[in-house]
Amino acid sequence: MNERSRHVAASSAIAPGDIGRRIAARRKELGLTRGEAADRAGTAAGYLHYLEETATAMPGTSVLIRLADALGTTVAALQGGEADLPPGLGQAASRAELIELDFEECRTRLSTHGVGRLAAHTPQGLSVLPVNYTVIDGTVAFRTAPGAAPAATVGDQVAFEVDQIDEALSQGWSVLVRGRARAVTDPVVARRLDALAYSRPWTGGDGRDLWVRIDEEGMTGRRIAVL
Repeated sequence: MNERSRHVAASSAIAPGDIGRRIAARRKELGLTRGEAADRAGTAAGYLHYLEETATAMPGTSVLIRLADALGTTVAALQGGEADLPPGLGQAASRAELIELDFEECRTRLSTHGVGRLAAHTPQGLSVLPVNYTVIDGTVAFRTAPGAAPAATVGDQVAFEVDQIDEALSQGWSVLVRGRARAVTDPVVARRLDALAYSRPWTGGDGRDLWVRIDEEGMTGRRIAVL
């Protein structure tokens, strides 16, 4: 059994409610209302609400197939069978082109939020650190603990990268920001960042009260287009 098959087989042990959360997350990622997603899947909006909100909901295979098709994903993905697989295992397109993104395209894609990678020199050497980030007032910002590795980047030149890969369509994009990391010391600004932040750190917010912003000095981006 190959690695992908083992992960798919392991999905049979998923906890009730996981499917509903994945359905909702994928639907929101596509910008669809429940009604729109239900219409695509040929089911009732009320039933989709039940699936997304009820922890014990376990839809049948036929429903999952229709939902996966409607949401442009796979049954395995909705069941969590691909959750631990690294991106990029799919096949590259036979004909593709690398296209440079202009500044506005870079800004738009960067503002989708999520997890980015912070590349910087740390006391342990050159490191790449994953951080939850948000874009507020046009600036990349993240919250960390004063003694954590990302905090050690304050005052230094850093690079910050985000990307997305669409396995099904063999497409993807990436945006790279270069600049200087700066600690937010004004309590008014820090409170504003707290209020407007897209999400709290996935590892928990306790003690992570230092906001760091990246003063942008350059931004570039590229996307893969299938010909």
